[in-house]
Amino acid sequence: MKIVFMGTPEFAVPSLRALLDVGGAEVVAVVTQPDRPKGRKRELTPPPVKAFALERGLQVLQPERMRAPEAVAAVAALAPDLIVTAAYGQILPRGVLELPRLGCVNVHGSLLPRYRGGAPIQRSVIDGAPKTGVTLMFMAEGLDTGDMIAKVEVPITDEDTSGTMFEKLSAAGAELLLQWLPRLADGTAPREPQDDSLATYAPNLTRDDERLDWSASSRDVFNRVRGLSPMAGAFTELGGEVFKVRGVRAPAAADAELRADWREQAPGTVLDSGGEGIRVRTGDGSVVLTQVQPAGKKALPAADYARGARLAFGTVLG
Repeated sequence: MKIVFMGTPEFAVPSLRALLDVGGAEVVAVVTQPDRPKGRKRELTPPPVKAFALERGLQVLQPERMRAPEAVAAVAALAPDLIVTAAYGQILPRGVLELPRLGCVNVHGSLLPRYRGGAPIQRSVIDGAPKTGVTLMFMAEGLDTGDMIAKVEVPITDEDTSGTMFEKLSAAGAELLLQWLPRLADGTAPREPQDDSLATYAPNLTRDDERLDWSASSRDVFNRVRGLSPMAGAFTELGGEVFKVRGVRAPAAADAELRADWREQAPGTVLDSGGEGIRVRTGDGSVVLTQVQPAGKKALPAADYARGARLAFGTVLG
């Protein structure tokens, strides 16, 4: 069985590794996004899937647009029996979907039809979902609308961030793919249509999604911080500059720690600093920031920052 694998970030690497390590399948090429500038020096950096593929001696294609006729022709020339995608980052055109005799399947990081789109893992954490999972699905022209083959559930705990969930779900996705690969090879994999009435969407994150709203509940602030960690990070403003919040202590069910004078403060006000971190007023109580990153600096414990910056009671973040 000749397979073309399409994926880009670290999430996709375990699925590619699984396909390479199993017998009876040959990965004839890997398709991934072009190298992009990264870091302060904006150095051109290959995506994780490309780096891994080259280590394993695989042919790598990096079309800027998968819809371009020359990109479709390049994949067609490989004559794949099956195309497997995992967080590739582009919607495949009909010309590619119709190429392989066994179809195109996707390892998607949610329990479809919930969280269709490009940021299902981050948004499930931001939303405070108690669980998420992976869906192995046949691809269609719509956005994650294809028939489902199988699912696996993965719980989300208060200790989880998007980073830990990416690791858990990428491993679960690779296992699910291997489990169903024989049924994909012989054409007997099941097809369960999605119920579109239950669909929710997880579009890619924007700068507005990263900004903290201190008038929200403590639980919502906590969820947003860990849903954006360790990638871009949630942010607020301090003294007119971006002030990233990298860690927040899980809030109590009821904030009994609010003193009377604290209750009078507006959301976003620093109530206390030092000790465990920086306590900030929220819409229904307070949260304690445990790790922060001032503009142009590295992340550090919030208590250390507060001592050095002499962060005073009444300072307003926002």
